[in-house]
Amino acid sequence: MSRRGARSCREAAGLDDRGMRPKPASPFASVDPDDEARVVAAKAGDMNALDALVRRHQPWVFNLALRMVWRREAAEDATQEIFLKAVTHLGSFEGRSQFSTWLHRIAVNHLLNVRKSEMEAQSMTFDDMGRSLDSCVDSELPDESVLPVDHGLLVEEAKLGCITAMLMCLDRRQRLAFILGEIFGVTSEQGGEAMEILAENFRQLLTRARRDLYQFMQGKCGLVNALNPCRCSKKAGAFMANGWLDPAKRQFTRERLAAVQDVTPHRLDELAEMERAHAEHYRSAPLSDGPDFSAKLRAVVARSGFAKE
Repeated sequence: MSRRGARSCREAAGLDDRGMRPKPASPFASVDPDDEARVVAAKAGDMNALDALVRRHQPWVFNLALRMVWRREAAEDATQEIFLKAVTHLGSFEGRSQFSTWLHRIAVNHLLNVRKSEMEAQSMTFDDMGRSLDSCVDSELPDESVLPVDHGLLVEEAKLGCITAMLMCLDRRQRLAFILGEIFGVTSEQGGEAMEILAENFRQLLTRARRDLYQFMQGKCGLVNALNPCRCSKKAGAFMANGWLDPAKRQFTRERLAAVQDVTPHRLDELAEMERAHAEHYRSAPLSDGPDFSAKLRAVVARSGFAKE
């Protein structure tokens, strides 16, 4: 294959010159001037432009969904449905706002109204979460020789699974505000626009979410309060025994794109010192690399074309 042909293959797969998937630039941090041209071309039937739009934004939509529903398979389904809605209604996008704003508004509306996930169906409260953690008797992980991955990765999986499960104790609107404002670092204006509420109302939702979540972590989590006995390294074995952690089917520690804090605005300077440690655990979590949805969307477009309104 020629050098030009190899580069074309990499670009079609969304890879850089080293064959690696690049860190995703946050659509909340900057405007991509190419988005407008891609939208125009995609409306005209350019599949490569559509692929480029999807690949730029799918990491953020997928990771928003993953933190909203917890289960990876449910997040993949939600992400595909969100992009299908966007693609089939692309003709209605008039460019009055940024494409990223329009897309994330679709994502927010979908995630606010989608059928309850497995975790949400349990209607878990922070009290329930505390009792569940207390019932997990600290235990050692099995010997690494019988595991497909090392202990460190399983402890990290246990940590990420646990702090993400804590988000399930918030109602959907508070959870969305927390993910957008605290984890992804959007401004109150951006968050309000995505949720179609006033910036002041977004700040109120975020404040309540922080208060409830951080109060629980301060009283239970050893990551933020050394006086708490709960330790991820001790709970990982118990999570495995309970079937909550599967070494061969991990939810949060598959391929990583980047830590959230590396590619989003850093806004922790506006938080109190006590809250800063809590937020850093969420912002240091990796952006998970979900499946490439562009091929599936191509197939849908090929069958039905754009549903212009």
